Amino acid sequence: MFSRSSFARNGVLALGLAATGSLVAAGPCDIYSSGGTPCVAAHSTTRALYSAFSGSLYQVKRGSDNTTTNIAPLAAGGVANAAAQDTFCAGTTCLISIIYDQSGNNNHLTQAPPGGFAGPEPNGYDNLASATGAPVTLNGQKAYGVFISPGTGYRNNAASGTAVSDEAEGMYAVLDGTHYNGGCCFDYGNAEVSSKDTGNGHMEAIYFGDSTSWGYGSGSGPWLMADLENGLFSGVAVKENAGDPSISYRFLTAIVKGGPNQWALRGANAASGSLSTYYSGARPDASGYNPMSKEGAIILGIGGDNSISAQGTFYEGVMTTGYPSDATENSVQANIVAAKYVAASLTSGTALTVGSSISLRATTAGYTTRYLAHTDATVNTQVVSSSSTTALKQQASWTVRAGLGNSACVSFESVDTAGSYLRHYNFVLQVAADDGTKQMHEDATFCPQAGISGQGSSIRAWGYPTRYIRHFSDVGYAATNGGYQVFDAATSFNDDVSWVISTGFA
Repeated sequence: MFSRSSFARNGVLALGLAATGSLVAAGPCDIYSSGGTPCVAAHSTTRALYSAFSGSLYQVKRGSDNTTTNIAPLAAGGVANAAAQDTFCAGTTCLISIIYDQSGNNNHLTQAPPGGFAGPEPNGYDNLASATGAPVTLNGQKAYGVFISPGTGYRNNAASGTAVSDEAEGMYAVLDGTHYNGGCCFDYGNAEVSSKDTGNGHMEAIYFGDSTSWGYGSGSGPWLMADLENGLFSGVAVKENAGDPSISYRFLTAIVKGGPNQWALRGANAASGSLSTYYSGARPDASGYNPMSKEGAIILGIGGDNSISAQGTFYEGVMTTGYPSDATENSVQANIVAAKYVAASLTSGTALTVGSSISLRATTAGYTTRYLAHTDATVNTQVVSSSSTTALKQQASWTVRAGLGNSACVSFESVDTAGSYLRHYNFVLQVAADDGTKQMHEDATFCPQAGISGQGSSIRAWGYPTRYIRHFSDVGYAATNGGYQVFDAATSFNDDVSWVISTGFA
């Protein structure tokens, strides 16, 4: 063993040696503490952010009985025990119900309540994230991130120790640089305690996406910016900062820090290399941002007023007290790189060959002669057999294509309507022509996995990983287990979302 002090250099904790179940001797929050700007909130579903942390990282809730369990690191300072989650969630679905704060301040993140905008749940709360939507490995060990679909969000409106008014703070997050949209707002950081827009300068949060409604950077995006309320800022100007680049990293380290009339944006490839500074200087030149009026709530995946149209993926992040030095952040970046984030497979179960023709047979008792088919644009189930008409056989057959929205998954092209694909729209399945849009491509991308019921395969919507292809009253939906729509009913859910994949009728 090495003592923590043996890794101290220039006042900042340096990297240690990897050990079984433990990534490094010093975690990101150890590094921030050594730099004089300790973490006041530390959230991660993938690993411990302190070398000595062995408590709960997050809580999952399973769909079969709404029972919860906490997931801890494999060892102090180590990677999350994904195997414990997989065992607990076997044969059902699971949601991430709490993301615990590792700092000791009890700044846990839970299901966000309604605010200026209401969430999609009947009581106005936001959705919870799938526990399996963002698989990764860290140093070869499996873990799961937090896949935020539109309508999903977490919040703490009674946080302790976070910056308020014009107090200095820092924050970083590790994000998926390929999962984004232009909706408002995929944020992590400081927000209003009322869940409502209370004016310019009342927020300070990391934003990632390609919105151009407020500020933007160079190129076509997506960009790392700061959400300071009523504006996404890339620099001192209200609009463009040419020094803020478009991001293409699979794993992104995103940093925002701010104090009295100073703030900075820094970013890097979280898998290799060092941080770059995209902006460092005075507060924006619009009114209301100097001095700041931060309120100290914490948000993830939503805007300060609970704006819920954004998407993204979060793996880890912290908030600090005080304005971290570049040297401290550089050591944190080295720590993140040493964690060795790598994307893991999004699919399991029956392997699908791109270019092959398949048919999908229902497994629910009483419906096992029915196949997923379509009548014009409407997706339904129909009884199909070898003696069926050629037209019906074609309607019940799908050509497997590389995922239009993510090539790690698949899309299903209609055999009888070339150029049209199975997609969900308002969570109802339809067959639609490829219009070339990002939204269509994402809604037409699905990730097969071993059947939840124990039979066949279950086919998850890539952009909404809580939702699976389901037949309900013989109509096709993208349904979630026990959700708020009629077609989300928990009764027979596991069977209704499990399909036997066979060679296509046509």
